[in-house]
Amino acid sequence: MHIAEGILSPTECAVWYAAAAPFVIHGAREVVKQVKDHPENKLLLATAGAFTFVLSAIKLPSVSGSSSHPTGTGVGAVLFKPPVMAFLGMIVLIFQALLLAHGGISTLGANTFSMAIAGPWVGYAFYKLTKKAGGPDALAIFLCMVFADFSTYCVTSFQLAIAFPDPTSGIMGAAGKFLSIFAVTQIPLALAEGVLGILLFRFLAKVAGPQLRKLGVLSGPADDVEQGGTAPAAKVQEGTNV
Repeated sequence: MHIAEGILSPTECAVWYAAAAPFVIHGAREVVKQVKDHPENKLLLATAGAFTFVLSAIKLPSVSGSSSHPTGTGVGAVLFKPPVMAFLGMIVLIFQALLLAHGGISTLGANTFSMAIAGPWVGYAFYKLTKKAGGPDALAIFLCMVFADFSTYCVTSFQLAIAFPDPTSGIMGAAGKFLSIFAVTQIPLALAEGVLGILLFRFLAKVAGPQLRKLGVLSGPADDVEQGGTAPAAKVQEGTNV
């Protein structure tokens, strides 16, 4: 997913910077507001950022000499909603570009848009739809993690297709080729990330239950994610958390 330096033209880099900037600025304001209004959530913010950094730093060989990796942005989307992840994700990508040579500074706007903006919003949409449909917390978290990951690579495929359209079939033809490389090979990683997300929230339910309940993440007792169920609202106050 990390588009490296020199892949996109200066004009394309500038366009993606402009597209990502409003989301990042809004996200920075939301982070400041979260820290100011709810200082008890600082550790959860740090956890969301660290989880994204660690998972997205893992490079696994893919086809055609490329590489794939999880993204981890679904955790922050569930905890603090997608705007926060736009800012946290950009910070993660800056550190990875400077310290790990993953991605680049010129392509930071494009990488931020795919991993820190599009991914969290798509994942969060699945999370909210599952919750509204009465689905269990475990399923909602799983789907958020899976589609936050998978959609990131879909967006990256279209970014590359715009930069390198097929001579005969144009952007859509190129997008199909890039999707067959990146999106298809990302499916098992996305599913694995979904399972990892459930395990992480089981742990957070035990160590930060009250904060998760205040954030509206938990709809039932603390063992809700473990059991895959949702307790009635009247029992929420009696439970222990995710």
